[in-house]
Amino acid sequence: MIINDKELTERALVLREKGTNRSRFFRGEVDKYTWVDLGSSYLPSDLLSAFLYAQLEARESIQQKPRRVWQRYYECLAQWAENNEVTMPVTPEGCEQGYHMFDILLPSAESRASLITQLKEQSILSVFHYTPLHLSEAGIRYSARATDCPLTEDVSERLLRLPFYNDLSEAEQDDVIGAVVNFRVRSFSRVAG
Repeated sequence: MIINDKELTERALVLREKGTNRSRFFRGEVDKYTWVDLGSSYLPSDLLSAFLYAQLEARESIQQKPRRVWQRYYECLAQWAENNEVTMPVTPEGCEQGYHMFDILLPSAESRASLITQLKEQSILSVFHYTPLHLSEAGIRYSARATDCPLTEDVSERLLRLPFYNDLSEAEQDDVIGAVVNFRVRSFSRVAG
Protein backbone atom coordinates (compact mmCIF):
# COMPACT_ATOMS: atom_id res chain seq x y z
CA MET A 1 0.00 0.00 0.00
CA ILE A 2 1.32 3.43 -0.95
CA ILE A 3 0.05 6.48 0.94
CA ASN A 4 1.53 9.94 0.46
CA ASP A 5 0.01 11.37 3.64
CA LYS A 6 0.97 9.62 6.87
CA GLU A 7 -2.18 10.89 8.56
CA LEU A 8 -4.24 8.74 6.19
CA THR A 9 -2.30 5.51 6.77
CA GLU A 10 -4.49 4.14 9.55
CA ARG A 11 -7.71 4.93 7.67
CA ALA A 12 -6.33 3.28 4.54
CA LEU A 13 -5.58 0.16 6.56
CA VAL A 14 -9.14 0.15 7.87
CA LEU A 15 -10.57 0.53 4.36
CA ARG A 16 -8.33 -2.27 3.08
CA GLU A 17 -9.38 -4.53 5.97
CA LYS A 18 -13.05 -4.34 4.96
CA GLY A 19 -13.82 -1.49 7.35
CA THR A 20 -12.35 -3.18 10.42
CA ASN A 21 -9.49 -2.36 12.75
CA ARG A 22 -8.00 -5.80 12.05
CA SER A 23 -4.52 -4.31 11.43
CA ARG A 24 -4.54 -2.89 14.96
CA PHE A 25 -5.53 -6.35 16.24
CA PHE A 26 -2.56 -7.98 14.47
CA ARG A 27 -0.26 -5.32 15.91
CA GLY A 28 -1.57 -6.15 19.41
CA GLU A 29 -3.14 -2.72 19.90
CA VAL A 30 -6.66 -4.11 20.52
CA ASP A 31 -7.72 -7.49 21.93
CA LYS A 32 -10.36 -8.06 19.22
CA TYR A 33 -11.26 -6.33 16.01
CA THR A 34 -14.55 -4.89 14.85
CA TRP A 35 -16.05 -2.76 12.11
CA VAL A 36 -15.11 0.87 12.51
CA ASP A 37 -15.56 2.49 9.07
CA LEU A 38 -16.36 1.94 5.42
CA GLY A 39 -14.42 -0.71 3.56
CA SER A 40 -14.57 -3.57 1.15
CA SER A 41 -12.57 -6.52 -0.06
CA TYR A 42 -10.08 -4.97 -2.46
CA LEU A 43 -7.73 -7.92 -2.56
CA PRO A 44 -7.48 -9.94 -5.78
CA SER A 45 -8.49 -13.57 -5.76
CA ASP A 46 -5.83 -16.27 -5.49
CA LEU A 47 -6.31 -17.08 -9.17
CA LEU A 48 -5.81 -13.44 -10.24
CA SER A 49 -2.82 -13.18 -7.93
CA ALA A 50 -1.28 -16.26 -9.57
CA PHE A 51 -1.73 -14.71 -13.03
CA LEU A 52 -0.20 -11.45 -11.84
CA TYR A 53 2.73 -13.25 -10.22
CA ALA A 54 3.43 -15.10 -13.48
CA GLN A 55 3.30 -11.82 -15.39
CA LEU A 56 5.63 -10.16 -12.91
CA GLU A 57 8.10 -13.02 -13.33
CA ALA A 58 7.98 -12.53 -17.12
CA ARG A 59 7.89 -8.72 -16.91
CA GLU A 60 10.99 -8.14 -19.04
CA SER A 61 9.84 -10.31 -21.92
CA ILE A 62 6.28 -8.93 -21.71
CA GLN A 63 7.61 -5.36 -21.89
CA GLN A 64 9.79 -5.99 -24.96
CA LYS A 65 7.05 -5.40 -27.56
CA PRO A 66 5.52 -2.25 -26.06
CA ARG A 67 9.01 -0.90 -25.31
CA ARG A 68 9.93 -1.39 -28.99
CA VAL A 69 6.82 0.47 -30.16
CA TRP A 70 7.28 3.28 -27.63
CA GLN A 71 10.99 3.79 -28.34
CA ARG A 72 10.45 3.77 -32.08
CA TYR A 73 7.80 6.49 -31.82
CA TYR A 74 10.12 8.48 -29.60
CA GLU A 75 13.14 8.19 -31.88
CA CYS A 76 11.24 8.83 -35.11
CA LEU A 77 9.17 11.77 -33.84
CA ALA A 78 11.74 13.59 -31.69
CA GLN A 79 13.04 15.92 -34.41
CA TRP A 80 9.55 16.64 -35.74
CA ALA A 81 8.40 17.45 -32.21
CA GLU A 82 11.31 19.80 -31.62
CA ASN A 83 10.70 21.58 -34.93
CA ASN A 84 6.98 21.98 -34.22
CA GLU A 85 6.97 22.90 -30.52
CA VAL A 86 5.37 19.58 -29.62
CA THR A 87 6.18 18.08 -26.23
CA MET A 88 7.20 14.44 -26.18
CA PRO A 89 6.63 12.11 -23.21
CA VAL A 90 8.98 12.63 -20.28
CA THR A 91 10.10 9.87 -17.94
CA PRO A 92 11.39 11.52 -14.77
CA GLU A 93 14.81 10.48 -13.53
CA GLY A 94 14.57 7.54 -11.16
CA CYS A 95 11.28 6.38 -12.71
CA GLU A 96 10.48 3.70 -15.26
CA GLN A 97 8.34 4.11 -18.36
CA GLY A 98 5.22 1.94 -18.29
CA TYR A 99 5.12 1.59 -22.10
CA HIS A 100 1.32 1.43 -22.14
CA MET A 101 0.67 4.43 -24.41
CA PHE A 102 2.46 7.10 -26.40
CA ASP A 103 1.14 10.62 -26.20
CA ILE A 104 2.27 13.96 -27.53
CA LEU A 105 1.34 17.43 -26.30
CA LEU A 106 0.53 19.78 -29.15
CA PRO A 107 0.86 23.57 -28.88
CA SER A 108 -2.89 24.25 -29.17
CA ALA A 109 -6.29 22.57 -29.12
CA GLU A 110 -6.70 23.59 -32.76
CA SER A 111 -3.50 21.87 -33.82
CA ARG A 112 -4.58 18.71 -32.00
CA ALA A 113 -8.00 18.74 -33.67
CA SER A 114 -6.41 19.25 -37.08
CA LEU A 115 -3.91 16.42 -36.56
CA ILE A 116 -6.70 14.08 -35.43
CA THR A 117 -8.61 14.95 -38.62
CA GLN A 118 -5.56 14.46 -40.83
CA LEU A 119 -4.82 11.08 -39.24
CA LYS A 120 -8.47 10.01 -39.53
CA GLU A 121 -8.41 10.83 -43.26
CA GLN A 122 -5.61 8.25 -43.50
CA SER A 123 -7.60 5.69 -41.45
CA ILE A 124 -5.37 6.21 -38.41
CA LEU A 125 -7.20 6.39 -35.11
CA SER A 126 -5.75 8.80 -32.60
CA VAL A 127 -7.58 9.87 -29.51
CA PHE A 128 -7.35 12.58 -26.95
CA HIS A 129 -6.74 11.62 -23.39
CA TYR A 130 -9.14 11.69 -20.49
CA THR A 131 -11.49 14.45 -19.44
CA PRO A 132 -10.08 16.14 -16.35
CA LEU A 133 -11.73 14.61 -13.30
CA HIS A 134 -13.05 17.92 -12.00
CA LEU A 135 -14.94 18.39 -15.30
CA SER A 136 -16.33 14.85 -15.41
CA GLU A 137 -19.94 14.18 -14.54
CA ALA A 138 -18.99 12.57 -11.23
CA GLY A 139 -16.42 15.25 -10.47
CA ILE A 140 -19.04 17.94 -10.82
CA ARG A 141 -21.63 15.97 -8.86
CA TYR A 142 -19.37 15.04 -5.93
CA SER A 143 -17.17 18.10 -5.66
CA ALA A 144 -17.85 20.22 -2.61
CA ARG A 145 -16.97 23.37 -4.56
CA ALA A 146 -16.33 24.58 -8.06
CA THR A 147 -12.80 23.69 -9.09
CA ASP A 148 -10.61 25.79 -11.31
CA CYS A 149 -7.66 23.90 -12.81
CA PRO A 150 -6.57 25.88 -15.88
CA LEU A 151 -3.31 23.97 -16.42
CA THR A 152 -5.09 20.60 -16.27
CA GLU A 153 -7.74 21.82 -18.69
CA ASP A 154 -5.14 23.25 -21.07
CA VAL A 155 -3.11 20.03 -21.16
CA SER A 156 -6.28 17.98 -21.59
CA GLU A 157 -7.19 20.02 -24.68
CA ARG A 158 -3.75 19.52 -26.28
CA LEU A 159 -2.82 15.91 -25.40
CA LEU A 160 -3.04 13.31 -28.17
CA ARG A 161 -2.53 9.56 -27.94
CA LEU A 162 -1.10 7.78 -30.95
CA PRO A 163 -2.10 4.22 -31.88
CA PHE A 164 -0.36 1.91 -29.42
CA TYR A 165 -0.69 -1.81 -28.97
CA ASN A 166 1.77 -4.66 -28.59
CA ASP A 167 1.30 -6.12 -32.03
CA LEU A 168 1.56 -2.83 -33.91
CA SER A 169 3.73 -3.78 -36.87
CA GLU A 170 6.61 -1.62 -38.06
CA ALA A 171 4.71 -1.01 -41.31
CA GLU A 172 1.64 0.20 -39.42
CA GLN A 173 3.80 2.32 -37.18
CA ASP A 174 5.57 3.72 -40.25
CA ASP A 175 2.16 4.87 -41.53
CA VAL A 176 1.44 6.66 -38.26
CA ILE A 177 4.90 8.20 -38.04
CA GLY A 178 4.78 9.34 -41.67
CA ALA A 179 1.38 10.96 -41.22
CA VAL A 180 2.47 12.75 -38.05
CA VAL A 181 5.78 13.92 -39.52
CA ASN A 182 3.93 15.34 -42.54
CA PHE A 183 1.74 17.45 -40.25
CA ARG A 184 2.87 21.05 -39.84
CA VAL A 185 1.92 22.55 -36.50
CA ARG A 186 3.31 26.03 -37.14
CA SER A 187 0.13 27.24 -38.89
CA PHE A 188 -1.70 27.10 -35.56
CA SER A 189 -1.20 29.67 -32.84
CA ARG A 190 -1.02 28.70 -29.20
CA VAL A 191 -4.24 29.90 -27.61
CA ALA A 192 -3.97 28.72 -24.01
CA GLY A 193 -0.97 29.32 -21.80
